[in-house]
Amino acid sequence: MAIDYSRPLATLLREETKKVHEEAETSTGARRLLSGHLPKEDYVRFLIMLWHVYDGIEKGLDRHATHPTLEPTYNPTLLARAPHLSADIAYLLETEDWKEHPIHKQLLASDPKPLFNYLRRLHEISDSPDPSPLLAHAYVRYLGDLSGGQTIRHTIAKAYGLDEVAGLGVSFYAFKELRTSKPASQGEMKRIKEWFREGMNTAGAQGPEVKALVVEEASRAFVLNTGLFSLVGDEAAEDKEEAKAEASKPSETAYPVSQVVAIIAAVCVAHFALVVGGFTGNAGYQKLLAVEGWLKNLWSSN
Repeated sequence: MAIDYSRPLATLLREETKKVHEEAETSTGARRLLSGHLPKEDYVRFLIMLWHVYDGIEKGLDRHATHPTLEPTYNPTLLARAPHLSADIAYLLETEDWKEHPIHKQLLASDPKPLFNYLRRLHEISDSPDPSPLLAHAYVRYLGDLSGGQTIRHTIAKAYGLDEVAGLGVSFYAFKELRTSKPASQGEMKRIKEWFREGMNTAGAQGPEVKALVVEEASRAFVLNTGLFSLVGDEAAEDKEEAKAEASKPSETAYPVSQVVAIIAAVCVAHFALVVGGFTGNAGYQKLLAVEGWLKNLWSSN
């Protein structure tokens, strides 16, 4: 079905990215992150990846701050997340020089293709004659932080023993008010999102070509984010968790192999006796009872 580009850009983005948005939200990595069960080192690694992504987005926005597609929503004082991520990483790793930390070095040395693909795409847009698609990446990340990101702040603080009130280690999830330096309430978060959507609609008023570029890039941005989640949605780790849960369930009694072999041997002997031992009549019945008793004793002794 053809897309109706006469609609506001904010509406187009919400409706045309529903499927890829849901896929990102329900990915294994997103579920593990939202559960608060991600090991602390893995969580720090995820924050480091996010820092690289936001650094790429925000350098591009700074570079093209006066571009007509980006200027209406350009507000680094309000939105920029890279500085907050850097502060959180430094706090969690207990070092300001976290880029020299083994976790960061090992991450980059592991050749994380989903992360590198994401950064490559951001650099391509920033270097292109028309950086309009950067708005799509700002939309996917900032609106997510203002919405779903707030849901996990309490979970993260509880999971890693962080001071949610002081904001140490969780400043990434905190925003200031639109026009003051006071911490933003949930109501203020909603106003910030409304301001951002109005800015996107202003950018989209340039024409359908701009809308098409941004909508198409937004779908790609969600796919790139899903790829990023795949680096924390380790299937092997999930399998271990499932195996651990399965092991904790009550199970039927298991018998040693030696006991099973002994029982089979006993049955074979009994069968042989029945066939060739002349178990007929009353005498035969008495013999059969004796064998049955022997079998019971053998079972209880193993």
